[in-house]
Amino acid sequence: MKKIFVCAVLAVVSIFVIGCQKKTVAGSSAGVTVRLLTDATGIDDKSYNAAAWRGILEFYGDTWDNPKQRGKAYDFITAQTQDLYIPNLRQATDENYDLIVATGFTWDQSLERVADDNRKQKYMIVDVDWLKGANIMQAIYAEHEGSYLVGVAAALKALEDKIANPRFGFIGGVPGATITKFEVGYIQGILSVIPNAQIVDYYVHSWGEPALAKTQAKNWYDSGVYVIYSAAGGSGNGTIAQAKEYRASGRNVWAIGVDSDQHEEGVFNATGDSAVLTSMLKKVESSLVYALNSVKNNTFKGEIITFDLKADGVGYSSANPAMSSAIKTKLEAVKKQIINGEIKIAPTLAEAVRLPGFPQNLRAIDD
Repeated sequence: MKKIFVCAVLAVVSIFVIGCQKKTVAGSSAGVTVRLLTDATGIDDKSYNAAAWRGILEFYGDTWDNPKQRGKAYDFITAQTQDLYIPNLRQATDENYDLIVATGFTWDQSLERVADDNRKQKYMIVDVDWLKGANIMQAIYAEHEGSYLVGVAAALKALEDKIANPRFGFIGGVPGATITKFEVGYIQGILSVIPNAQIVDYYVHSWGEPALAKTQAKNWYDSGVYVIYSAAGGSGNGTIAQAKEYRASGRNVWAIGVDSDQHEEGVFNATGDSAVLTSMLKKVESSLVYALNSVKNNTFKGEIITFDLKADGVGYSSANPAMSSAIKTKLEAVKKQIINGEIKIAPTLAEAVRLPGFPQNLRAIDD
């Protein structure tokens, strides 16, 4: 009872309010502290959030298996539902982290609201470029450029395997402008190789429902779809799971991973063969390292940073031996053409549907 009374009295005196209500995180050898906030899929989604966590580990010189400074310099918290977004943001703010990072556009309104109430706190959000606030750094990626490359890879592999009238699928998570960049870039890459290719798409409307993606992937593979590219967070693991099952049984189908290199997630036998042909690498870790360095060097500001092919912000994986040298040579040539501006890729559905042969009935949206 005495302890409770003392704290209550101290709270009346303004000089002690912070001491009674806030927790200050321990420092680090880097002189910067950070809290990562993720949606329900957490840092173990083996995709988007995992890449953000790797960026933090890289900055502090730690590894996934040995996060030595976790709890002192950095940490993460997972929001199981969106109604926890604001409480989690406020908690991290009250704990005096130098930088608070939210991954994904579903955090946009919550972060803008909390940031406006705490203008001396530094915040960063990934996949958003429409927020206001001098204390919010926003990182976006040229997902359409990396997705174009894996679309080219998928189409070249279909030709290499002599697939007659190949069909290609795309599975998205939550519809929106960011995921649309993945889809339209992928389709443009396919059509640049096979102009009359058939494309189908589907949206899970969740980042954490792999069972739904797996069911859709099975239906598509059974109907003759050759490659499925998923940009759906943890939901996309269902596509990979189905591709693994079918390749293990001798079926010639493929999955394409996203954000992180998901080659290992696609391994289906003792010899290390993978059902993931390639992955579109969205190097979220690059934006985390950039932001942390800006805090460390006192150069942090509310700015929008774009990570594209030229900045090595996106790319593709060549870990699978099924990606022949001919395919990789072609991809490198296309990559140079994109960087040099010789190949222009529409980043929105509104622009893409005006291109010759582009599908007109997609489920993607630009809003």
